[in-house]
Amino acid sequence: MAKINFGGTIEEVVTREEFPLNKALGYLKDETIAIIGYGVQGPGQSLNLKDNGFNVIVGQRKNSKSWDKAISDGWVEGENLFEIEEACEKGTIIQYLLSDAGQIEMWDTVKKHLTKGKALYFSHGFGITYKDQTNIIPPEDVDVILVAPKGSGTSLRRLFVQGNGLNSSFAIHQDFTGNARDRVIALGIGVGSGYLFETTFKKEVYSDLTGERGTLMGAIQGLFAAQYSILRKKGHSPSEAFNETVEEATQSLYPLVAENGMDWMYANCSTTAQRGALDWWKKFRDAVYPVFEDLYNSVESGEEARITIKANKKNNYREGLDKELAELKDSELWKTGSEVRKLRP
Repeated sequence: MAKINFGGTIEEVVTREEFPLNKALGYLKDETIAIIGYGVQGPGQSLNLKDNGFNVIVGQRKNSKSWDKAISDGWVEGENLFEIEEACEKGTIIQYLLSDAGQIEMWDTVKKHLTKGKALYFSHGFGITYKDQTNIIPPEDVDVILVAPKGSGTSLRRLFVQGNGLNSSFAIHQDFTGNARDRVIALGIGVGSGYLFETTFKKEVYSDLTGERGTLMGAIQGLFAAQYSILRKKGHSPSEAFNETVEEATQSLYPLVAENGMDWMYANCSTTAQRGALDWWKKFRDAVYPVFEDLYNSVESGEEARITIKANKKNNYREGLDKELAELKDSELWKTGSEVRKLRP
């Protein structure tokens, strides 16, 4: 493992240079990787593994939308596409990529195929960490491992096709065979990771749930909505408010931050922008820090898991979810965004 200095903290990471694809293929040459679920992560991970030369099959409910998508992506029924239970039986590594709610629902079906020496693979620590609520408790005679790409399955696939990678965390919850580490790193390389950094199931889900509710989606939507509303209230047009709030950020500044860092951004903007950003960023940090602390505590206590599981059990959950999503879609902010995107050159 390579030792990298991250701002004064030394971490060990796995790169594709030290653990090349041919090494990963060698470790897994006798394994059959069964991808269970073809929703968010399933397509990207399975297609990347297949294109990299691994022995991959997909398990999905027959005649579902996801089954049809798998067919359209080139998976062949009876050859490398099977119903869930048959795929679980065939697989020596079961990549459990159903939604958290789906994992709870299908656990009894999957568990009976976890025979001695197999590996159970997750891309999210939810089911294992909150086992008191999910009842997902694997047998003791299997490896339990995790590779969590830091992005959507769509991004994982797009970057792979471009010849790039998406960074991933990895974790080992249970090492029955003594080979869990080789298995999980080989799988991490196989799915198209840029580099791999080690974590635990608990830390993965705590950071992931905090991020989703925070800077990845929840907090950023809140910031966009607040600034847009203030600008509109003060008489700015929808186009001006949207461009100053979202378009300039996502199309101009955020890509530069991704390439060079926020420190570079601060050093390479106008002195007026520089002064204002330096004066205000700590005020925003101090304002939202207590909110993030409450959020993390809610994740750590299991309350966020309880809310999620309870919501998914409601018979009318999908109907209620669609209404909440429509509130975003039908807001002036994102209706304006739809029109602005059409005008991009």
